[in-house]
Amino acid sequence: MLLSLHIENIAVVKCVDIDFTCGFTALTGETGAGKSIIIDSIGLLLGRKAEREMIRGGESSLMVSGLFGELDALAKNALSDAGINTDEDGNLFVQRTVSQDGRSQVKVNGRAVSISVIKEIMPSLISVHGQSDTHSLTDPKKHLEILDRYSATEPLLIKYREAYERLEKIKAQIRDVKSKLGESARMAEILEYQIKDIDSADLHEGEEEELIDKKLKIKNSERINKNATFVFKALKGSEKGSVCFLLDRSISALGQISDVIPECAEYAERLRDFLYQAEDIAEEVYAVTEGEESDPDEALNKIEAKLDKISKLKRKYGLTVADILAFRARAAEELSVMENADSVLESLEAERAAAYNEALLLAEEIHDLRKSCASRLEASVKETLEFLDMPKVVFFASIKEEYKNGEKELYETGCDRVEFFISANKGADSQPLAKIASGGELARIMLALKTAIADKDSVSTIIFDEIDAGVSGKTARKIGIKMLELSRTAQIFTVTHSAQIASLADTHLLISKREVGAGVETSVTPLDNDKRIEELSRILGGIQVTEAQRNAAVDMLKEKKDYL
Repeated sequence: MLLSLHIENIAVVKCVDIDFTCGFTALTGETGAGKSIIIDSIGLLLGRKAEREMIRGGESSLMVSGLFGELDALAKNALSDAGINTDEDGNLFVQRTVSQDGRSQVKVNGRAVSISVIKEIMPSLISVHGQSDTHSLTDPKKHLEILDRYSATEPLLIKYREAYERLEKIKAQIRDVKSKLGESARMAEILEYQIKDIDSADLHEGEEEELIDKKLKIKNSERINKNATFVFKALKGSEKGSVCFLLDRSISALGQISDVIPECAEYAERLRDFLYQAEDIAEEVYAVTEGEESDPDEALNKIEAKLDKISKLKRKYGLTVADILAFRARAAEELSVMENADSVLESLEAERAAAYNEALLLAEEIHDLRKSCASRLEASVKETLEFLDMPKVVFFASIKEEYKNGEKELYETGCDRVEFFISANKGADSQPLAKIASGGELARIMLALKTAIADKDSVSTIIFDEIDAGVSGKTARKIGIKMLELSRTAQIFTVTHSAQIASLADTHLLISKREVGAGVETSVTPLDNDKRIEELSRILGGIQVTEAQRNAAVDMLKEKKDYL
């Protein structure tokens, strides 16, 4: 439930703190006093769009925060799924700040989070229903959501959606293969050309670098040969003047005196290492001069031609030889698919049929559950609407299945198209809710639906924002009675201009504004019994409040005991 609300610098609200209790709370006040600001502030906590125009004149930012407590298991699970933990007292503190530059900051229990996070977690804690929400009942998608909530289909829907997603992926693959089949002849020719074009170069990865290196060596072959030959001769090629010859003679000489000077044996071994290294270097350098092109010009021409071929292929297929070879592999794979498209399509169709049957079984199970629960929902809504002065009402949920090409159509929500129908007057044909023009009727239908799903709805705080607009007198009283009944299972708030409704609340808050300096400020005041009588009398009265209106207010408050 919502324990408290703090609002700063929103429109005519300078600073307001409101503490809430469980049960049924009514908020009343004169038009323009700031009742809508309270609802807008809660809307900000729900992640609704913040307008800079909401910021109080002369201020740089607005801020609203709410403390939520006594969270049930479903709410805690929703928070856990979003990576949010309650504080040590089991509470959740949500704060949102909006600055003049349009930037918005959200914190949950002191930790900064994104708007998307509060949009994800807040619907499990609080819901707001106003005139715009009432008119959303004309959207059949809302009807399916309500029926599913009443029917508790979510566990089955989770399994179904997984099967449906698998089916949709296979159908997408089939569409892709069929699309390629439609232009397969032309595409096959293009792919064959591309593959042959790449194969004609006989490439391997790293070849371009090898050719550039070989080209460089051929261009510098004379200098390489001259210097390599000199090194070989200096190290090993001359019998008596080479380094290797002199090292070998030195090793022998040291061996001749090692019996007299023992350390000469160590010197000989060290020189032997030098000898081996000199021989290795001489042989490796000599190898550079071997295999020289007999015709360097011809070899260069071949390399240039190959590099030019690679350059052309790079312009068409990729930035590197590796890219070109990867393109060739993909082209070969696509060509293989085209050449085997019929068998691939046959295999995919078999997969689609299996996936369809799996999803269909779950969809039909959901359909059966919806059908069995719909009759109970209809009876509950009809009973409430009759109580709310719609005695001849007919209400039912139309659940239709559609077929295409001999198969039952499947959607993301199952195989059903759901729409609520109603007839408010005796003898009148039932019409879709979308054709209901009366706001008063829609408000009562919404309240009846909320009453029906009250024990199945995990939201612990429900706000009704002037949904009683368009009704009055006895009907308004009955709407208040239904809200009072709802408050036994959830925390209920209503913003109302109806004394018949406000008098049934457990807590009555007065929203008023007063002049302060050069501006005005809104305040929220909990009313005791005497002040409550005055406020109810004001709502009932005209310009001047009469004693009769005060007596009527007293009677309304006394009458509440009959509904407890």
